[in-house]
Amino acid sequence: MGCCSGRCMLIFFCTLQLMTALERQALDFLGYQWAPIMVNFLHIIMVILCLFGTIQYRPRYVVLYLLWTLLWVAWNVFVSCLYLDLGGLSKESDLLSLGVSSHRSWWKDNSPGCDDRDLPATRWQSLESPELISALGCWLEYQYIEVLHCIVQVLISFLGFAYACYVVSTFTEEDSYYK
Repeated sequence: MGCCSGRCMLIFFCTLQLMTALERQALDFLGYQWAPIMVNFLHIIMVILCLFGTIQYRPRYVVLYLLWTLLWVAWNVFVSCLYLDLGGLSKESDLLSLGVSSHRSWWKDNSPGCDDRDLPATRWQSLESPELISALGCWLEYQYIEVLHCIVQVLISFLGFAYACYVVSTFTEEDSYYK
């Protein structure tokens, strides 16, 4: 296997996807977002299966990864639309937490460069409300950080998809050559 062969590049992109999915999984656990936790878990499994299929010359696992990548891209587009409030979706909905908890994105409370300041309570707000604290002066608002995560995942997925198509065609050519 050459240094820049299709298999080697697919292994590289799968490893990159695995690292970014694990990072995203950890942040989703911190935010108690259960739907992304489940989808990220499936994604991690599919990427591991693709790595196995690529290393062991098993084209069926790579094809499974190809099919999963289409769903993964659709999921990331959905999450992006949700955080950007597009298509009738709202980032304030409980879709990602499955209505189990009132938690939101971890980045909502921990965006880089945010100054947390206590705002005075109005008559209708109680002192226990987490909405009293607003993030002012953020470098990047939390919804844009989530969308950037999705964009990175989609870009890596497109590259992985292209190399997976190449690897499957190479495997089938080699398989038909030896028959």
